[in-house]
Amino acid sequence: MAEIFELIMVISFGLSWPVSIIKTLKSKTVAGKSPIFIALISFGYICGIISKVINNNITYVFVFYCINLLMTLFDFCLNLYFRKKENCEVL
Repeated sequence: MAEIFELIMVISFGLSWPVSIIKTLKSKTVAGKSPIFIALISFGYICGIISKVINNNITYVFVFYCINLLMTLFDFCLNLYFRKKENCEVL
């Protein structure tokens, strides 16, 4: 049962990243988006993945951690790219 709730949590978080990515690609601006926040979320997914590997608990939920990590890293890259184009500071 715990794994089902974990899956729901990871999917819920994961639904927000495509929305964020699409918004950035359409607007071509990252005003109001924090690269530090995105980096911390990515770090959290990395820690979740490491935890699954260390505990030898690689199930279907693991796949969603990886997908979410890829989306957050892509959003992070978009953030840095558009910040550079806008001449904004990263911090």
